This record gives sequence, C-alpha cells and structure tokens, in this order.
Amino acid sequence: MSGDILRDLSQLRSRTRAWRQAGETLAVVPTMGALHAGHLSLVAAAKQRAARVIVTIFVNPKQFNSAEDLANYPRTEEEDARKLGPFNVDAIWVPDGDTVYPTGFATTVSVAGVTEVMDGVHRPGHFAGVATVVAKLLLQTSAELAFFGEKDFQQLQVVRRMVADLNIPVEVIGCPTVREDDGLAMSSRNALLSPKDRPVAGQLFAEMQTMAEGIRRGGPVPALAAEATSRLTAAGFERVEYLDLRSTEDLAQLIAADRPARLFAAAHLGSVRLIDNIPV
Repeated sequence: MSGDILRDLSQLRSRTRAWRQAGETLAVVPTMGALHAGHLSLVAAAKQRAARVIVTIFVNPKQFNSAEDLANYPRTEEEDARKLGPFNVDAIWVPDGDTVYPTGFATTVSVAGVTEVMDGVHRPGHFAGVATVVAKLLLQTSAELAFFGEKDFQQLQVVRRMVADLNIPVEVIGCPTVREDDGLAMSSRNALLSPKDRPVAGQLFAEMQTMAEGIRRGGPVPALAAEATSRLTAAGFERVEYLDLRSTEDLAQLIAADRPARLFAAAHLGSVRLIDNIPV
C-alpha cells in the first residue's frame, strides 16, 4: 500500500530491493517529523525526479545539544502521515532509537572544515550527529537521490561533503527555503514561538534583507551586522549569535560579496533559536 509506515529495516530493504531491481529511481527526504510546507516542498521535488519516494521521520538524539530541547521537539507522527497522504509517497520510514543506534553502537561520522564555523561553534557535536544519522538513513534506504532544504544550508554543505568524501552513491539536492507570509523561514521549531514572539520573528528575515542590500552596495559587513543586531535586540530578540557573510561553496568568512556568497544568521527569540540564510 502506498504511504505505509515502516519500522522494520528488513521490511524496508525488501521493498527498496524490489524497486531497484525493477529499475526505478529511488529518492529519500530525511526529516525529524513535525512536517510543514517546507518539508512538503521537498517531497514534491522528489516526486518530480524519482519513481519511488521515501520520507524518513526520526528525531535524532545525537544532534541535540540539550536534553530539554530534545524533549520539547514536536512529535506528530499521525499528523505527518496525514500531510503526506496527498503526495502518495511510497513509504514512510520511522525507525526507533534501537534500530538507528543499537546496543554497542560506537561509530561517529565527523566532517571537518564546513562544520567548524557558525552552528558548528555554537552547537558542539551537532554536525557529527547529523552526518552520522544521514549516513545511516542513506544506507538504510539505498536512495539514489536525497532532498534537503536550503534553510539549513550549513547542514546541506556538511551532507554534500560527507557524501563526496565517502563515495556514497547518492545525489544530494538542495531546495529553496519556504517562508511564512512575513518572511520567517519555515521550521518545526516555529511552533514553539509564543504568541508574543511570533509577530517579532519575521524581523530576522527583514533585517537580513536590509543587510544584504547594504553589502551589495559595498557597505562594510561588520558595521552592517552591528546595526542589524542592534535593531533585532530592540525588536525583542535576546541574543544574535551571528550575522555572517560566507562563501557559498566552502563557508569561508567574507568581508565582501566578491564571489557567490550567502548571509547566515542565528538569533534567540524567547525560548527558540532561529536560523536563516539568504543569497547575496
């Protein structure tokens, strides 16, 4: 049946083996659930490229930096399956913790370089957790195509580096960020914003656009970042972790947009840490 929720790895592999033997292209959309329109845009993109599409749902404990954040992460499996219904996906892979990290699990996939800035600094160990679980999901599903959102652009570059370095036979495809009407990048964590903070959250994207325009005009990046930080703090953000201009390819910090570049941001609003990035 289309859209089955699978929890047994041997059952998943039996199904994917048959698809591959039939010559059908297989795509995977890895998620942690709490699906929103951004995730669903990835599913739509996968459906356009592949005969078979698997959506994975696994809240990965190894990529959380706090037990509280892990506990509070929304888990909405039944609602997620309902949202996937219209897309007619071929399987929803929902492994439990013991399937992903069985007793005695002792292997970590660690990526250097692109993990040593921004979220790699502010969330120690996060990207090792991401790389490890994505490697496992790619191997479990044997997908030929994998779809990720550009909203988590640093994560996307980490996955691309890992796949290239380990010769994993999968094409990693980045898809544009999907935004709310006020510009806020869609994220499962947005549901945790308080009614007071939610109207303020869109200010992050607005300030990033203003800063990007200043950079395009040749303005000094540190001064533009300081001005944006000041306005965000005045708007109600508790802390801005970074507002960085970086190379699209290797995430090297830039002082001018003299090559393909993106502006990256992370800021705290209430109990929620928001991240975003836009091309410059």
